[in-house]
Amino acid sequence: MALRVAFQMDPIHSLAIRGDSTFALMLEAQRRGHDLLYYTPGDLARRGEQIVAHVSPVEVADEEDHHYSLGERRLEELSDCDVVMLRQDPPFDMSYITTTHLLEGLLPATLVVNDPANVRNCPEKLFVMRFPELMPPTLITRSLEDVRAFRREHRDIIVKPLYGNGGAAIFRLQQDDTNLGSLVELFQSVFREPFIVQRYQPEVRKGDKRIILVDGEIAGAINRVPSREDTRSNMHVGGRAEPTGITERERQICATIGPELKRRGLIFTGIDVIGDYLTEINVTSPTGIREVARFGGADIAAMIWDAVEDRRRQGAGSVPPA
Repeated sequence: MALRVAFQMDPIHSLAIRGDSTFALMLEAQRRGHDLLYYTPGDLARRGEQIVAHVSPVEVADEEDHHYSLGERRLEELSDCDVVMLRQDPPFDMSYITTTHLLEGLLPATLVVNDPANVRNCPEKLFVMRFPELMPPTLITRSLEDVRAFRREHRDIIVKPLYGNGGAAIFRLQQDDTNLGSLVELFQSVFREPFIVQRYQPEVRKGDKRIILVDGEIAGAINRVPSREDTRSNMHVGGRAEPTGITERERQICATIGPELKRRGLIFTGIDVIGDYLTEINVTSPTGIREVARFGGADIAAMIWDAVEDRRRQGAGSVPPA
């Protein structure tokens, strides 16, 4: 079945295609004969009841520096599309939230992946708190007193922004670190919202595993190992990817959260697991597709399009935002 698919994404010229999951999805959609349209969040608008965007037809090729060609830009009613792929990267700020409100106006006629209401209602570091039994000890607060008490209890902690991404502004504070007060003051001055504090998991030295789920089911995984000079394992900041398997504990984690992901229309998600603990559920623009394939794993882009096409056959529909 040929679909008209619009990709709401970051500027296409800036993609690092060898590791970009959005680009992998575009390649697979094109291979299946779907018509592709491209636009960035700033091109999205609402005119009365119409959700529109300034789009360009796009063709993609898996070639560095020659990975796309654009057709003539035009104004398009997005309700004329079968699918909109919501794929711009965080920050998850009011601009991002506004796009979810606009795209929600396309439902139920057009399928939006992931479901925009549930993207809005499931921020990575807050949604995961619905599963406290799977997590390390975690605190969300703006209080210096709370953070000090948490460190006294757990001795070695991580402090990070509630809406951060890509490993930015993640700090480890051990028991004797005298910078705790200054760091909390900095977070209080930079961020209006609370921040997140977790017990440090020493297993992170062996890797922070990214497990990708498609429609609530395990699709593949990679392990991200931090460099010797850094606490963080994110590949943006020097972590390296390596092949990995799935443990029984990780299967239990996925079995627990999978039905809720599927119910919410979160077709493409990526969870982070350190040791035996779930730390994040990524729903905005998960990554890892190309790394899994590079290590001989499943073709996750194909699995995602199978799920999308199945949803279209069933009727796009909206899902409960609760």
